[in-house]
Amino acid sequence: VQLQASGGGLVQAGGSLRLSCAASGRTFSSFAWFRQAPGKEREFAAGINWNDRTTYYADSVKGRFTISRDNTKNTVYLQMNSLKPEDTAVYYCAADSRFLYGTNRVSDYAYWGQGTQVTVSS
Repeated sequence: VQLQASGGGLVQAGGSLRLSCAASGRTFSSFAWFRQAPGKEREFAAGINWNDRTTYYADSVKGRFTISRDNTKNTVYLQMNSLKPEDTAVYYCAADSRFLYGTNRVSDYAYWGQGTQVTVSS
């Protein structure tokens, strides 16, 4: 089982990035993106149900980030627009075989990808 995250980088405030999370090895019902800034706990950013594409967002990213999935590529994306310096963090994709309906608890997700760094300069 593998979750391969990619797409991070350095961007100026107001810019955009798209993160990708390619899944392999098993079927998942729930995906999410979490992020962890230096010295802070890992926090939920966005989640999606694989079957009906229902999406969930933290208030801090609502209206700026969009989570989506591509069945044919078994990949989940996080489109991040209007980025702010406070969005700087390592971003992690997470998945589980259960329907988690956007739970924001780290402990609910059984599978994790490696992080990808997002840095937003002011």
